[in-house]
Amino acid sequence: MSESLDDIQMDGANLYREDVFSDRRVGTIQRLTPVTANGDDDPSRPVRFLGQASLMTPGGSLPISFEIEAETLEDAVGQFGARAGEAVQDTLNQLQEMRREAASGLVIPGQGGPRWRYGRWLWRSRRRNPAALG
Repeated sequence: MSESLDDIQMDGANLYREDVFSDRRVGTIQRLTPVTANGDDDPSRPVRFLGQASLMTPGGSLPISFEIEAETLEDAVGQFGARAGEAVQDTLNQLQEMRREAASGLVIPGQGGPRWRYGRWLWRSRRRNPAALG
């Protein structure tokens, strides 16, 4: 960590009030309203909307967050499904790419590559011959 705990401070010029809206079924929309340091609305900055949903996987729930470009809450609600679908597809593409990269890794015998044992990947370390160390 490059900062000490004494250097951590909030940016008073970049504050937002958070309001959360949910249908208690599909997900939530978070409205971020810009405010000044004294808590008054700041009309010079735009209101932002963030969507949140969960994707159920064999490993459990995977949270998905995405920005919704909208002017009003009503617009954000209308765009929620499309933006959630895009975010899920992006996440699935990233997971496929990670699988592809992991599967394409070269494993040279004797070089300490991973092996599957006991239901998980184990990494072998290179063992040195004590007699050769002299």
